[in-house]
Amino acid sequence: MNVHHDHARDDSKMVKRTLLFIATAGSFLTPFMISSINIALPAIQKEFAADAVVLSWIATSFLLSSAVFLLPIGKLADILGRTRLYKWGIISFTAFTLISGFVPNIELLIVMRVLQGISASMIATAGMALITSAFPPQERGKALGFNVSAIYVGLAVGPFLGGFLTEHWGWRSIFLVLVPLGVLITVLTITYVKSDWADAKNDKLDIPGSLIFAVTLIALIYGSSILPDILGIILILFSIVCFVFFVKRQLKIPNPVLEIRLFQNNRVFAFSNVAALINYAGSYSVTFLLSLYLQYVQGMSSEHAGIILIIQPIIQSLISPMAGRLSDEKEPARIASWGMAGTAAGLFLLSFIGPHTSLFLIIAALMVLGLGFALFSSPNTNAVMSSVDNHYYGVASASVSVMRILGQMLSMATATLLISIFVGKNQITPEYYPQFTQSIHLAFLISACLCAVGIFFSFSRGKIHVNNNQA
Repeated sequence: MNVHHDHARDDSKMVKRTLLFIATAGSFLTPFMISSINIALPAIQKEFAADAVVLSWIATSFLLSSAVFLLPIGKLADILGRTRLYKWGIISFTAFTLISGFVPNIELLIVMRVLQGISASMIATAGMALITSAFPPQERGKALGFNVSAIYVGLAVGPFLGGFLTEHWGWRSIFLVLVPLGVLITVLTITYVKSDWADAKNDKLDIPGSLIFAVTLIALIYGSSILPDILGIILILFSIVCFVFFVKRQLKIPNPVLEIRLFQNNRVFAFSNVAALINYAGSYSVTFLLSLYLQYVQGMSSEHAGIILIIQPIIQSLISPMAGRLSDEKEPARIASWGMAGTAAGLFLLSFIGPHTSLFLIIAALMVLGLGFALFSSPNTNAVMSSVDNHYYGVASASVSVMRILGQMLSMATATLLISIFVGKNQITPEYYPQFTQSIHLAFLISACLCAVGIFFSFSRGKIHVNNNQA
């Protein structure tokens, strides 16, 4: 009898481990895809003789489509079943990635990128919801830590591996190399994961709400990308109006696509989401700004700059699982607040960089940032996912991703705006280095202050472990 019981326990352990591998491998795919393709853009431009605007859509179309579909897909995961949606996501992602490796023109590549983005939002949202469904609260932080770690590994090795593949086998190899991993994840999901976790199967999807949300995001993202153009400002104002309209609708209808009431009645959920938004808004543009600074002002090669910039994500991916495990034992708010403080400190250090800053200071700042980010991210995600009941796992997972994307957009919009104020429409040439350095100063200082405010939200969110012990 005991043997049978142990066998059952081993089985469930095996399923949990396989599920963690599946979700973590899926979490690696998307950021790897984003960061590796950016390196290959010059090669793609050369092959298709594309202009800069069309080229920028290779990156933007993927981000936009995944952002627009996050909320409806999060809700669908709760209604139709998280495993089912994850399966569809992986199968379609693998198929569109394969086709991308053989496209004859850039238009079709952009269409594939849109479809890849939609599949990626299925993988991201359903993956995190799956982990939260399969792991009990006392093991959840550690599992989510591995998941967060995979995202950073994808972002870190993307440029490096993408550059290597493009150099030796051409840009198409970046797509083709991901196909076997996609097939492996598909086979494992179909073979091992039998539960579907459809905790909200009687709910309905709010399609008008999803459309309003899509228009809001498209106006915001496109508007941010063309700042300080007057049309950019109009679009951003329009997106704010749409967002107000969206919130009002979500509060009125019985099955909202985003449960706004969670933000009203659940302080842990609301403050953790705000903290995530602030953290990403403060830190996302660091790589972009430092990459320009190291290559222009310090005169480094792109490869050398890449090696220095890889320090931060490496530290993040090493520390994230430990930070997640720590948040299973200790209150996530406390650990995440230390992380936010570390992020603020790292950004403050970077605000001192000038034309002759030593590499030592930059590397030290990146290490502090990596540590801060790791201590913040997994515990914060754990707090969000553990603060809602299982009915809302998909929606909660989508809300974390939406905060991430909004934060990233805000971060890039601020950086771009500051550069265009200081440097204007000019190219970054030696005569404009002083103005460019000034814009970086200010960007890092604003980000550091933002994260300092974030410490308040992170620290005063309240506790989750009390609720878990009662559960």
